[in-house]
Amino acid sequence: MPAPASSFHPKRAIVLSGGGARGAYEAGVLRFIVEELPRRRGVVPNFDIVGGTSVGAIHACFLAATADGGEERGPQLTAIWEDLHVEEVFDFRGRHVFQIPRRLWGLRRVAAQLRAGQRPDRLYGLLDTKPLEDLVLRSIPWPGIRRNLKAGRLEAVCVTATQIATGRAVVFTERATRELPPWANQHSIRMQAIRLMPIHALASAAIPILFPAVRVGARYYADGELRLNTPLAPVVRLGANRILVIGLSHIQEAEISETLAQERTMGFGNPMFLMGKVLNALLLSPIETDLSRLELVNSILEYGREACGEEFAERINAAAAARGARPVQRIDALAIRPSYDLGMLAGELLQGRHGPFELAPFLRLFFRAFRASADPREADLLSYLLFDWRYARLLTDLGYRDAEAREDELAAFFSDE
Repeated sequence: MPAPASSFHPKRAIVLSGGGARGAYEAGVLRFIVEELPRRRGVVPNFDIVGGTSVGAIHACFLAATADGGEERGPQLTAIWEDLHVEEVFDFRGRHVFQIPRRLWGLRRVAAQLRAGQRPDRLYGLLDTKPLEDLVLRSIPWPGIRRNLKAGRLEAVCVTATQIATGRAVVFTERATRELPPWANQHSIRMQAIRLMPIHALASAAIPILFPAVRVGARYYADGELRLNTPLAPVVRLGANRILVIGLSHIQEAEISETLAQERTMGFGNPMFLMGKVLNALLLSPIETDLSRLELVNSILEYGREACGEEFAERINAAAAARGARPVQRIDALAIRPSYDLGMLAGELLQGRHGPFELAPFLRLFFRAFRASADPREADLLSYLLFDWRYARLLTDLGYRDAEAREDELAAFFSDE
């Protein structure tokens, strides 16, 4: 028999995606959830499990560290984004443009160091991200993660990175109880119980080529999006049965006209254009696959109960337990994604469609090739690196509006029905 409504307590999780400067969109969604939803609907937006990748990993750590806070958390998070200037994120002056070839040539020196047994803290990237690392350290009250886990305000926090040597997705996980479930390391994802520190979030956010890879212990890690952009699997393995997903890719039409496809092919000669498309392919893989898998399992459980009775799930889980596998259960997911293309927004901003705008000197040098075409449809690379308050405000506003449009669904997500 189904449990009575009064005894049903779903285990809620939030999963935050990655995408560099596009992460401001997540901040807007989160602001509506933690600030406005309690006022309008009287719900308490608590999560049992918080997970993220790349910039989503940084947001996940912020949510976990401030779980004992209230509505003020939303404005605090968006304020970080809306006060950003590129110079506060990257240490990149005009002379650095001419140093890029030397930095690339320096890879040979790093390779020699590694062969000699030396382990530098960072492996070279094109950009110096020390200011960004300092910002992450300052913006998150890191001891709060431990405090909130110990107080039972949440059960687990997990951030995903890609181990460079093996190409595997590694999920750094901290729980109130350190032990992980026995099925945590099945298949291609390895979950590692650990005390979360800033270095783990920074490793998850190290965009390949652009940002230096980060050493954690004796191993090097890069952006978790390479293998697990929207990490549903870890929160499912930790027992979540109600998942809120915030994505950073706009849902495209199923078919792109041949004319548009040809126009985009003509842009491949521009290295900035091509790098943006490569990052899209690597980092913004659609979340539809994971959501479809959840729906498939839900359908199997539903059809099985109709055909075999209410004990269907119990019998399946008894067989799974005998093999040490994860039990199956119905998992409901709610996905919020941008209603407008974030790359397009970056291009429109560059063209002055949202008011006067001029690129910072660093980006002006870095994107000179891009500005030759000035096509707002193809500003994908810019959208990852535009850590600028004007772009951030466009994204936080969009995220807030998109969450507001899903208010009823969000209220239902936080109910116990």
